[in-house]
Parts: sequence; C-alpha cells; structure tokens
Amino acid sequence: MFDDNKNDTSLIKSSSIVIREVYSHNLASEFDIIRGLIDDYPFISMDTEFPGVIYRHNPAVNPNNLRPSDLYRLLKSNVDALCLIQVGLTLSEAQGNLPDLGTETTRFIWEFNFRDFNPARDPHAPDSIALLRRQGIDFERNRTQGIDSKRFAELMMSSGMLCNDAVCWVTFHSAYDFGYLVKILTRRHLPARVDQFLEVVRVLFGNNVYDVKYVMRFCEKLYGGLDRVARTLEVDRAVGKCHQAGSDSLLTWHAFKRIREIYFVNDGPEKYSGVLYGLAVH
Repeated sequence: MFDDNKNDTSLIKSSSIVIREVYSHNLASEFDIIRGLIDDYPFISMDTEFPGVIYRHNPAVNPNNLRPSDLYRLLKSNVDALCLIQVGLTLSEAQGNLPDLGTETTRFIWEFNFRDFNPARDPHAPDSIALLRRQGIDFERNRTQGIDSKRFAELMMSSGMLCNDAVCWVTFHSAYDFGYLVKILTRRHLPARVDQFLEVVRVLFGNNVYDVKYVMRFCEKLYGGLDRVARTLEVDRAVGKCHQAGSDSLLTWHAFKRIREIYFVNDGPEKYSGVLYGLAVH
C-alpha cells in the first residue's frame, strides 16, 4: 500500500504548511474539498483533543497489569461522559506529500473545532483544560462558532474516508481518539465490550489502521509520547503547537513516515496494522 520511494520528502520540506481551521460556517465546504481529495490522498493521519480523563484506574494496581478489558472499561467510562473538543486530519499520498489545493506552494491540513464541550457546564479534568487553553484553544469561540458533532458525523459518513478499503489511517496512542469518533459517528455510548468496540472501529475505519504507539514496540530505542518520539526520530513539528489536533496529526504522519524509512526498509509495517495500543485482544 505504501510507495517504494520512501525518501521523497522534497515537496513537504520546500512548501509552507497551513492549518485550515474549520468551524460551523465552513464545515460543509471543507468536507467538499476533502471528498474530492480522498482518491489521490488516501493516507489520513488523525488526532483528537478532549477534556482529559475523569475516571482513572485504582492507583494500587500496577497499570502494566491491566488487561485490555480493564483499559477499555476506563476508556468507555470517560468517552461516554465527556465531549470532543477538536479533530485534526492530515491527508497525504503514498510518497508523503500533502494536498496543495492548486497553489503549488502551500500544503494544507485540517483542524475541526467542536461546540459540544462547554467548560462551564460539562465534566472535565481541570488540568487538561488549563493546558489546552495555554496551547491556544479558544473555548469561547468553539462554543459560539464551533461544529455540531452530529452534523460533522453526517458529513464524515459521506466523505469517502469511512468504510473505504483504499484508505489508511495513521494515529498515535489512539484508542481514545477512535473512541470519540465512534461515539459521535454512531450517536450512542460505546459498546459494552472491547471486542465489540474494535469491530465497530474495523467496520468504520477498515483494517489499514496504524497506531504508532503500538508499532513502536517493534522499533529499537523508540518509547514515550509523540513529542519524545519525534525528537528521537529527528522529526520537527512543521506547524502549530503540541496539544492542537491539526499539528499533532501532522507530526504523527511525519513520525510514521520516518519510522517506515528507518525500521521497515526491507518489509513494510503492514503486519502491525489493525491494532490499537493497549487494546490488543489475543
């Protein structure tokens, strides 16, 4: 599925990259653009921002001893109770180039801002919201101009991104990311069991799903969060800040591309697809 010319990054390096901020007023037009790009840019890197976690595991229990079912129970409790704040999408073609929308000089990624979450009303982790504020997320603007997640779900279902075997999803530690997307796409609480959840993810997003946090298990000297992994790989953040969904989606894509170049020279990472870190069911 990946192009053999793994080192052709000239267009990315020589072009400026712009985050296309999406609110309610331009949601439909931006999805029109994405719908027209999917056939040529079928690699989608995705990240979300959400209000932290309010349910945690028993601190007396070693987290390394938690089973996938235990981790999923926590995930479900949090996702069912909380609201999505942002979704970031980076579209790419096999050589790693982003769409230029006819400009030839500028490459584009997307950041969707939702109105569902109101910090004055909705449950959240205060430290997480404080961090997101410091990173520039404007909760007041989101509340007044943001996207209704129901409308987002309707447009995403018809965008060509879902239920499409030609599309490849690239993520980082993404069980919660997919949890929030499944919640808004199905308009209901998450399934009761982890195997049911993973089947919904497979139906909606396909088998070509790469969680970089899982792939890292098979890559020497790679560990930690996204920013640490990027530093180890000598990959720079091209635009935006950490904990902004658009910027993080792009950094995830660049990190994944670099991992392919370093660790999968002779064979691709395909055997590690379809597994979300922490939720592998054997």
